[in-house]
Amino acid sequence: MSVAALQTADWLRRPETQAIFAALDGDRRRTRAVGGVVRDTILERQRANPDIDMATELLPDEVMARAQAAGIATYPTGLAHGTVTLKLGETLAEVTTLRQDTETDGRHAVVAFGTDWVLDASRRDFTLNALYCAADGTLYDPLGGLDDALSSRVRFIGDARQRIAEDGLRVYRFFRFSASHGGEQFDQAGLSACADAVHALDHLSRERIGQEMVRMLGLPRVAMTLATMAGIGLLQIEEAVAKALLRYELLGGQAPATRLALLAGSRIDDAQAMWRLSGDLVKTARATLVAADILAADRIGEAAYRHGEVAVEGLALAAARDDWRPAHLAEAARMLSRLVVPPFPVKGNDLMEIGVPPGPAIGTQLAQLERIWIDSGFTLGKAALLTKVSV
Repeated sequence: MSVAALQTADWLRRPETQAIFAALDGDRRRTRAVGGVVRDTILERQRANPDIDMATELLPDEVMARAQAAGIATYPTGLAHGTVTLKLGETLAEVTTLRQDTETDGRHAVVAFGTDWVLDASRRDFTLNALYCAADGTLYDPLGGLDDALSSRVRFIGDARQRIAEDGLRVYRFFRFSASHGGEQFDQAGLSACADAVHALDHLSRERIGQEMVRMLGLPRVAMTLATMAGIGLLQIEEAVAKALLRYELLGGQAPATRLALLAGSRIDDAQAMWRLSGDLVKTARATLVAADILAADRIGEAAYRHGEVAVEGLALAAARDDWRPAHLAEAARMLSRLVVPPFPVKGNDLMEIGVPPGPAIGTQLAQLERIWIDSGFTLGKAALLTKVSV
């Protein structure tokens, strides 16, 4: 079976990709691309430089030997599971030997290598991820994943409960893919299996869950998915928060930090600990929340001054959280877009020159003057502000 989009895909036609295929018997179809890059090409969701996963009949040692002989850099990133990462120019390919799970504890699997493509496909999570592509663009669909992908159906391969028992993280992946590729429609067998597994996921690492959650929070549409996760007890989301998430989405928002701020509110630190989130994401979420509180008090200038571009997301957060009227939001957005905030004109040396002693008094006076300056709409200059100093 061939799909035209695969045969003309930039990532597949690239000389580096073809060179990797050639080194690994791609012409004999012993090595094929698999998973997301194949699926998203068919769905015309191509990215400029996508991650390329490949499956191969070759054992890892042979993959490395052949690649090195062809001048391709090799990195043994997951030899226990048969995975070698290859790099040629700017092209990265993660190559994994065909395998099947022989043992699993819901987190780690013991695998056996083989040459059976159907068995390899059968150990994957969802049918739309079990699509393979040869070097010439020929599609291999051993489990009916093409129809599911084209119909936006996210369906577990085989028995959903068994797939989840093999890796509990698939519960979170079910919801992520249902949001990204399923139009937020949920396969009932999969949803039921996820609901049954909710209380058996304590063994999952917080980092892995956090990675899935952050990817979900950056999707164009995810509010209904998050609400569904809450409905089965996978997340704790109050009804007011669920409505705010939907309003934010309807405003066109899809920033992970803003959604995190809506979800966690003042408990962002708890969310960071629960999901092992990055410091940068948490910092942005916290700043967005503070900016939203300032904007909710109609202090637009102060939000722009203190938070810069973050104030734009703060505005969306405040509007979604507090259910602003469209006219209110439009006016605040107009004012924020037109506002030009000059730098604060007073420095510590200016205060010392008029007799303020070095030390904590400088910081106290600067904070007071900054407050006066903000309240003036940034109109007072240095000379006028210095007249407000009490020495």
